[in-house]
Amino acid sequence: MTTPSDDAARPVPVQVVLPADPVLGQPEQEVVARPWRRRQTETGWVYLVGLPSYRNLKDGEAEAAEYRVWVRAPGHVRPVDGVDYNQVPTETLPPASVVREVLGERRPSGWVVAKVREGQGLARGVLHAPDCEEAPEGAPLLDVQRALDVAENPRTQLCTLCGCAHELTPLLSGFGHITGS
Repeated sequence: MTTPSDDAARPVPVQVVLPADPVLGQPEQEVVARPWRRRQTETGWVYLVGLPSYRNLKDGEAEAAEYRVWVRAPGHVRPVDGVDYNQVPTETLPPASVVREVLGERRPSGWVVAKVREGQGLARGVLHAPDCEEAPEGAPLLDVQRALDVAENPRTQLCTLCGCAHELTPLLSGFGHITGS
């Protein structure tokens, strides 16, 4: 708990939605609070708000205080009409790189082998990208040379679901078949 005088920010009001209490039969409630900070995250905005509260003193008395907690907008915190929130300290996400915007998220590098046993014979393998939903968890990560060595085994298949076959086949067969030369 902190007292309201801990920060020098100019106070502005914000509405905070308190959760319902089914035991007491109370519906959601809105209270006025003070926003101390706001932060943009990958999933939306969160606000550090100061909720009015009390704290006990050593002599048994109680005094006004503030309880600070991070809450999500707009589900738990809402603006008050006509209030300017520009003076609330704000942390935004850094701008996305142009490369990431154009190419999208990169997949993890490397490949993994899922061993498949069929009866009494030798096990066969399926080569996957590590983020493939069919890839085994905890399998050792293979670099490109080791993955190519494994892929050359006739009992190894290359997964088409994750694009492993699309990525490694040109390296195994050469690039000539792509251009028709």
